[in-house]
Amino acid sequence: MTVRLMKRALLTIIIMVVVLSCSRHRETEFFTGSVDFPVQPNLGVKEAMAARVVPTRRQLEWQKLEMTAFIHFTINTFTDMEWGTGKESPELFNPSSLDAEQWVRVLSDAGMKMVIITAKHHDGFCLWPTKTTSHSVASSPWKEGQGDVIRELKDACDRYNMKFGIYLSPWDRNAACYGDSPAYNRFYMEQLTELLTWYGKVDEVWFDGANGEGPDGRRQEYDWQAYYDLIRKLQPDAVTAIMGEDVRWVGTESGYGRETEWSATVLAPGGTPESVAINEALGIDAMSADLGSSTLLQDAGSVYWYPAEVDVSIRPGWFWHAPEDTLVKDVDKLVDIYLSSVGRNAVLLLNVPPDNRGLITDHDIKSLQGLKAWIDNLYSTDMLNGARPYGQGTSNLIDGDSSTSWSPRRKRVASFVPAIAATFNIVLLQEDISRGQRVEKFVIEALSGERWDTIATGTTIGYKRMIRFPEVKADEIRLTIVSSRATPHISTFALYHAR
Repeated sequence: MTVRLMKRALLTIIIMVVVLSCSRHRETEFFTGSVDFPVQPNLGVKEAMAARVVPTRRQLEWQKLEMTAFIHFTINTFTDMEWGTGKESPELFNPSSLDAEQWVRVLSDAGMKMVIITAKHHDGFCLWPTKTTSHSVASSPWKEGQGDVIRELKDACDRYNMKFGIYLSPWDRNAACYGDSPAYNRFYMEQLTELLTWYGKVDEVWFDGANGEGPDGRRQEYDWQAYYDLIRKLQPDAVTAIMGEDVRWVGTESGYGRETEWSATVLAPGGTPESVAINEALGIDAMSADLGSSTLLQDAGSVYWYPAEVDVSIRPGWFWHAPEDTLVKDVDKLVDIYLSSVGRNAVLLLNVPPDNRGLITDHDIKSLQGLKAWIDNLYSTDMLNGARPYGQGTSNLIDGDSSTSWSPRRKRVASFVPAIAATFNIVLLQEDISRGQRVEKFVIEALSGERWDTIATGTTIGYKRMIRFPEVKADEIRLTIVSSRATPHISTFALYHAR
């Protein structure tokens, strides 16, 4: 062998070693929360980097909650309104039997892991004895002005080991300073400071983007960044939602997430002018159908871990209205919502409003109990429990351990022969999102006799993906990952029979 050929061979080896080393490095290097792309990268580089964006610790813990509860309760409960005017007399707030422990007990029994309360809605009435305004429970006849709904709820949450969150509407139709942006921002942050320092640990701070006119048509400019900074200072473990930096609104209040739901998205978080400008340049917002495809990556400068929260009310309205007692969503509807929210890589935030007594009604309780019974029955038997797996590492899919994964680099087909012929109508898949969201398309097939039939197809998986279909009886089940960004890490594959 000539010296030239030897040098060429040596160079080839060195290049291969470097490439393999870089590849391994990329597989273990992650970007927590977000990543900015380098200048003028190709699409392949962007996809590889997007695949390695992972949630922060608080985002991961939040995702695992799966189901959370909203409590809409304020002066509107007594005026039969959805949006108050801010001119309501505090004298109207006087629940006869308010029982925050009943709320938490009912919601905990239903499988909810957190309760978020409307500490202040758009009318500006405060459910705690704030020092910032007289428009609060302190001016009401309830408990002779000595009551504190927030305190009672937080204490009940602590007793039931329930996480606790607050909704504090930025829009305030009572505050005289609303529309004087610097003054109102100070006022709002004083209220936020009270809520974040008086009650112990707060797990979620929930904003919406409502921004109506102030006095004489004045427009309020919310200082979102100052709000975020204050939360990070006072409650560093709390997730900020909807207009926050950690969790985004899914885009509707229907209870349904997207069929393709990327948590690793190009949608810039929060409501700051900078994030608004980024999203406008990409032509997207929270309601856009596509928030994470490769098509969007081509023009994006960054990718963010920004998971979806699906908010919906168990009733037509968000606050209790007596005529809606007969219009509470039934079990079948709640099941469909569960499969279309938790089952589509989102967290479900289900609103259950107490009545004017201060109690969750029997109508709501009956539907919640039905949903919990359905969920418990569903997960009671995994048809792949004890199945014989085929394919390297595929046993990790059915071992019941979410910390283990099937991570195929080449042949991305996993097959299973159930211990007995399986009858099922729901499939569940999970990615190990601590190593990113990567799957772009998958197919599930069932063997009955000698024929393979496609029974389900999907795009994204994320934390949890569930698909319901007509009942199938199969001798063997096959999962194929058709496409993904980098090596997929699938932690769970399960089959269930829903009745």
